[in-house]
Amino acid sequence: MANEAREKHLLAGLDERARGFTRMVSVEQQAETFRASLQYETLLVVSMDADSPAAALADLARRLHEQGYTQLRSRLTFAGGTYLGSQEPWVEYADPERMPETEGWLFGLMRRIWRMFTLWSGD
Repeated sequence: MANEAREKHLLAGLDERARGFTRMVSVEQQAETFRASLQYETLLVVSMDADSPAAALADLARRLHEQGYTQLRSRLTFAGGTYLGSQEPWVEYADPERMPETEGWLFGLMRRIWRMFTLWSGD
């Protein structure tokens, strides 16, 4: 049963240019592991081998987050050969916390210092 699609999930979110998208993700079983793959425009993203379909999808979402994708969620649509439609609940993949950019933080600090000096010189 190697390389046979075990499940198909609908993946939705915003791409790196903040455009909404919805694509099917195949979860294939390979021996004792699972791998999720997504084709979106020219991008092909494949998860690491994982112990479960859920872990493979989580890794796929992490890889997409690294490329600037946000608001990701998935829903099981096919299990084996059975179509589930919208019966299954959405699984949300929280966007990673973004660290403030060093340049932006430094610029903000310099601006505050500048304002401090310009206010003092006006007295």
